[in-house]
Amino acid sequence: MKDLLGKLHSIKLRYDEVGEQLTVPDVISDQKRYTQYSKEYKELKPLVDAYEEFKNVTDNIESSKELLKTETDPDFIEMAKAELYELEARKNQMEEDIKFMLIPKDPEDNKNAIIEIRAGTGGDEACIFVEDIYRMYTMFFKNKGWQVELINSNPGGTKGLKEISMSITGENIYGELKFESGVHRVQRIPETESQGRVHTSAITVAILPEIEEVDFVLNMGDVKKDTFRASGAGGQHVNKTESAIRLTHLPTGTVVECQDGRSQHKNFEQALSVLRARLYQAEADKLHAVRAAHRKSLVSSGDRSAKIRTYNYPQGRITDHRIGKTIYNLPAFMNGDIDDMIESLKVAENTEKLKEGTGTF
Repeated sequence: MKDLLGKLHSIKLRYDEVGEQLTVPDVISDQKRYTQYSKEYKELKPLVDAYEEFKNVTDNIESSKELLKTETDPDFIEMAKAELYELEARKNQMEEDIKFMLIPKDPEDNKNAIIEIRAGTGGDEACIFVEDIYRMYTMFFKNKGWQVELINSNPGGTKGLKEISMSITGENIYGELKFESGVHRVQRIPETESQGRVHTSAITVAILPEIEEVDFVLNMGDVKKDTFRASGAGGQHVNKTESAIRLTHLPTGTVVECQDGRSQHKNFEQALSVLRARLYQAEADKLHAVRAAHRKSLVSSGDRSAKIRTYNYPQGRITDHRIGKTIYNLPAFMNGDIDDMIESLKVAENTEKLKEGTGTF
């Protein structure tokens, strides 16, 4: 416990130091430094609050023990023992909670994110499910108060969407969404099925952290830019001007298209953001693969092709295969009520980190 208190005390000292920096005129006038300090101050506050409560509980435990050494009144002794029991239980629970809070966060967690949803096996049914999952996520984002901006979309053959991508802006977006990456499988009777048979289709979801230029240097000499006319339903600008952008990263062959913006400049900036995120994520996936050889993670293996979840319509259930969790409320889930699943995945990952004692991927 002394080690824990010592670590928390150090965090409190840093918290006070950062708080003082936020009042320095030179820092206030430097937007970048002020933002960095503000962010750190906000991140440290929950730990400092926990430290102060934990210290108060441990101090009360010591006081109760000292009283019991000298007290002779039987009723008072009984009451003090009951209070001490409650304080010890509270202390033990707080120790566990604080251990989780001390697990180092993924540095990408507080970034905004780009989400890409694509149809896989299953033809038209997969395209319909892309649209269903897109709707599910947008309702979830709305409940969270996050901002959504469409980047690109391609319609399916007869119904649904072959693919759709969007950028999500808010607080701790990537940390909330990163475990959604992988293959999502749906089992249901397609609208076109006359025999009433259940079919299985699959789509892929990719969650990419939005990367700033300072995080990943992209050599524009390696990027080929093409313009073309946007297609599909949209605004009046569609098919009239070559506002759509296609960027090709020549060394890797990575291709990004963006056609949902109203201007060529806007589409170029969006496409560049997606390209930067994909290339950054490709490097991150290589690192995940290397680390996975030493650490078999239940939740975050880095394998984007892994089947992570099944949506079974006949049984009204959703099962996440990484943690074995099943929720029997498919209609609510598809209406954006996915917080419980996301929280369970975060807890599973943190529990795994805690067991290993590494706190890092």
